[in-house]
Amino acid sequence: MTALFRDGARIAARPKLVARFKLTFLAGVLALCGLAFCPGLLQAELSPEVQQAEQKRVDTIARASRSVVAIFPPDGKGGGSGVLISSDGLTLTNFHVVQGAGPFLKCGLNDGKIYDAVLIGIDPTGDVAIIQLLGRDDFPAAPLGDSNTVEAGDWAFAMGNPFLLAEDFTPTLTYGMVSGVHRYQYPAGSILEYTDCIQVDTSINPGNSGGPLFNTDGEVIGINGRISVEKRGRVNAGAGYAISINQIKYFRDHLLSGRVVDHATLGATVRTDEFSNVIVDTILPSCNAFFQGLREGDEIVSFGGRPIGSVNQFKNVLGIYPKGWKVPLTYRRDGERYELFVRLEALHSAGELVEFASPPAPPESEDGEEPHGGPLPPGMPQLPGMHPPKMEIPEEYAHLFEGRLGFANYAFNVKKQEQLLEGLKRLGQSSEEPKKWTFEGVINDQAPYRLVITKVAGMLQVPSEQRVFLLDLGRPETHLAGWNNEGMLMAFYEFQQLLTHGADSFAEFYYVGSEPLDGNGPRVDVLATMEAGRECRWYFNQGQLVGWDTFVIPETPVCEVRLDGWESGENRPLGWTVNTPGQPPVRFSVSSLKTESFEVPELPTP
Repeated sequence: MTALFRDGARIAARPKLVARFKLTFLAGVLALCGLAFCPGLLQAELSPEVQQAEQKRVDTIARASRSVVAIFPPDGKGGGSGVLISSDGLTLTNFHVVQGAGPFLKCGLNDGKIYDAVLIGIDPTGDVAIIQLLGRDDFPAAPLGDSNTVEAGDWAFAMGNPFLLAEDFTPTLTYGMVSGVHRYQYPAGSILEYTDCIQVDTSINPGNSGGPLFNTDGEVIGINGRISVEKRGRVNAGAGYAISINQIKYFRDHLLSGRVVDHATLGATVRTDEFSNVIVDTILPSCNAFFQGLREGDEIVSFGGRPIGSVNQFKNVLGIYPKGWKVPLTYRRDGERYELFVRLEALHSAGELVEFASPPAPPESEDGEEPHGGPLPPGMPQLPGMHPPKMEIPEEYAHLFEGRLGFANYAFNVKKQEQLLEGLKRLGQSSEEPKKWTFEGVINDQAPYRLVITKVAGMLQVPSEQRVFLLDLGRPETHLAGWNNEGMLMAFYEFQQLLTHGADSFAEFYYVGSEPLDGNGPRVDVLATMEAGRECRWYFNQGQLVGWDTFVIPETPVCEVRLDGWESGENRPLGWTVNTPGQPPVRFSVSSLKTESFEVPELPTP
């Protein structure tokens, strides 16, 4: 009996019920001994530890409930849940909750008030969306936990608005246990792919979609999104699945970019051999992993810092990353281990993402695994008081939305672009006048060089090596010119265009999100540019440009440039290192940078 109640933090009963159980148990023991039980002779006493644990849980739940959001589409039919994660109103929910609802929604909190909200970004594959509640800057936000520390057997509680039962927006609470971790749920009738998710027996039902899964400290460890259901029904059958909060942390800045974000693929498929090793089955010759040496038949030992022992484990890790990230990968070939950082490829094309992000909502699957939320089940009436007013975009918030193909809300992307461009202006290179840049310095502390970049051409001269590399924008065969033939001249042409003309130099210009630089460096903001088929990714650490990657021609290795820093007061780089998969790094120091006006020569008339 003592052992049963030793850990007060894990008692799910209320104190009065605990006392009643103790008395009933004692009465039974006395009866077995032939003794009569007199309730007046005994008085149940709860230990202070049990009472403190109970009060702590009650306080945690009360605090957590303030951050839970009831979300409604403009027409007031159906709905879902969400959770506030910042005091300025940023709120996580499911993609399938906001799908087709438009850019503005109505949301309720347990203070009984309805708030306007604007859609920011969506992740159709991972079934996540981020919205922002409006009208306050002191919203009660929930802290985010670490889902990697969650284990089967941990207690967890879910909060939300199942079946729209909370007329005053006070969320429903269900308490239960984590049934499993690192679960993989394959797409069922849609592209929604739940990877590395948390399985719980905590009751989750339609309307809980997008709501938080909390640990006992009141930290968000997941976003509830999928349930197992009985055939032809939508009532929880005992297994729910929450998207891990660590996956969402990786995507957070990507969602805040206002884009329709994409997940990643390695560019390779894997299988399990007869010894249960995970083996590369096929690999695209155009992917970054191939350029770095990965081949069919190699054994994947670890990926993303996790040991890989099955295909499901590989898919779980792969599914938590956005496209473009660099991730550590260890593989074995002929008994030798190799470690590298591979850049992940896009899982979908831009056209596919646009199609996936559009209504209608994904259909139910045949195996009983389905997202929940959205429209109410047949026969479930709308409840009185739960109809938000007909959607009318308040004039004061109209500027918060801008539609553009490939974006959920382009207005939020523009905000981040402007912040990063402001940092570039401080370099003092902006000008409408064509420029000629001449860098001089030393390569690998040995060979002097001269690098000239103009609006139409470039040249890298290394006198001691008797080598000259020429770039002519009118001749595609020269676009990969540079040391080790990796397109360095084109990379610096793009660099000049960014610093002198900003966004006007490119056909596409947008903020991507953030990622660890090169997979193990500081978290950096990423801008993407496209021009004439060339793609660049520009990396900013606290507003300072620290490097960029240039994809000159599709299906060729990327040229990576990493800056050493900037000369104080002179606005020129101290030097840079050029990396190309399969080639040794090359370092360029800079002793001088000369900037001159440049007249673009007129081409002869044919």
